[in-house]
Amino acid sequence: MTDECIFCKIIRGDIPCKKVYEDDNVFAFLDISPNNPGHTLVIPKKHYTDIVDLPEEDAKNMITVAKKISTAILESTEASGVNLIMNNKAVAGQIVFHAHMHVIPRIPNDGYQHWPGGQYAEGEAESVQEKIVSFLENH
Repeated sequence: MTDECIFCKIIRGDIPCKKVYEDDNVFAFLDISPNNPGHTLVIPKKHYTDIVDLPEEDAKNMITVAKKISTAILESTEASGVNLIMNNKAVAGQIVFHAHMHVIPRIPNDGYQHWPGGQYAEGEAESVQEKIVSFLENH
């Protein structure tokens, strides 16, 4: 944990929150600016900046808890769906630089829409595919 990180302060109890789940590795609490009621943040107890910094075991722990929270939200609120979102790096919308996943309840006609899809230029998909595959094979 770090002294400056707001999520580390929440885990330590220095800042109050509406905790919904805690185990040895993961902490989950209601977002203070929810998209819909029940919007929950799932975070590792250890401080990691984002998905790139997050060890695989901690990522597994987070998704396991996100699944539990999703089920609880769907069974206990008016939500009929959930989005799992993890913003990584500032350009992707990350504001708090402690790895975290949003479990966002979805309610019919809540006004939220998905990102618009695009199209690859001729040959672009193959080029991007090759770069990703090459990186994965070499690391």
